[in-house]
Amino acid sequence: MSRAWSSDDCIMGDLPLSIVIPIYNEVENVEPLLDHLIACVEPIGKPFEVVLVDDGSRDGTEALLDQRAAADSHIRVIHFARNFGQTAAMAAGFAAARGDVIVTLDGDRQNEPAEIPAMLKKLDEGYDLVSGWRRDRQDNFIRRLPSRMANRLIGRVTGVRLNDYGCTLKVYRRGFVEPSELYGEMHRFLPVYVAMRGGRITERVVRHHARPAGTSKYGLGRTFRVCIDLALIQLLYRYASRPSHWFVRLATGFFMLAGVFALVGVGLLIPSGVRLWAAFAGLAAIGFGLGGVTMVAAGLCAELIMRVRYEAAGKRPYLVREAMNADSAVRPEASGPPGAKRS
Repeated sequence: MSRAWSSDDCIMGDLPLSIVIPIYNEVENVEPLLDHLIACVEPIGKPFEVVLVDDGSRDGTEALLDQRAAADSHIRVIHFARNFGQTAAMAAGFAAARGDVIVTLDGDRQNEPAEIPAMLKKLDEGYDLVSGWRRDRQDNFIRRLPSRMANRLIGRVTGVRLNDYGCTLKVYRRGFVEPSELYGEMHRFLPVYVAMRGGRITERVVRHHARPAGTSKYGLGRTFRVCIDLALIQLLYRYASRPSHWFVRLATGFFMLAGVFALVGVGLLIPSGVRLWAAFAGLAAIGFGLGGVTMVAAGLCAELIMRVRYEAAGKRPYLVREAMNADSAVRPEASGPPGAKRS
């Protein structure tokens, strides 16, 4: 049923709420998901849009999405030419979203849309991200175990400790996530992105349902890709403005190993009959020494690349939450909670 309010003429930031949903082969779930979602969001009484990103579906999902978009002006649809993955779909959804607040959830009906109003209230307490926690997760052990391991690993490495990184149901304040930064399996690290920009994060227990229809798109292979992306995010965001520091830390380790092997080699040369092992230790010392030099050189190259990135593209290594009586050079880039001061 068509509704009177339309978002067609809105520009970026004019909408209070955008809901981003990546979808892939969910023909059985599309209609009940949208019916339930809109029934949960309309009573909030604020203008909203639903951005559906079809990640190359081939089961009839794409036709259903187009039908719903034609009948309801709240709904916007983006179709990928092929399946690019959840991270790409999230990036496209963030780029298309026009709301000051962005909600994300899965298209498989396991997330509960009725949790959205309470999560929005929590965001209004002064947070920049409210992350869902599926404490009573309705998935089998094979899916829960890798997820728990990933949650602990990500929390330990990044220092941003959440119980449930994998829960797609999250509420973000605009400005704390850049769509261009999402690739690989990086959607899982969105709370880390927010934290590294100085965002305030909290977690809220949300209901979770067993998948009512369709088949899961998740497998154990994603766990290994998460580990690779975890190392990458350390370089890109913890050391984004000074990547040479990261490489220097690696170089220090190489130089220390080189020193250890050099001392071992000298020690082995003193007794007779161990010259072969001394030669091996010497070669290892040279190898690790060269590795350290390589890391230093790589750090300098990374430093130059980041400088070009910031200067040529006009990017900033910071994000302004609010400003008073300041010029446009320090204008706020992130939407703040109600009542936040703006320049």
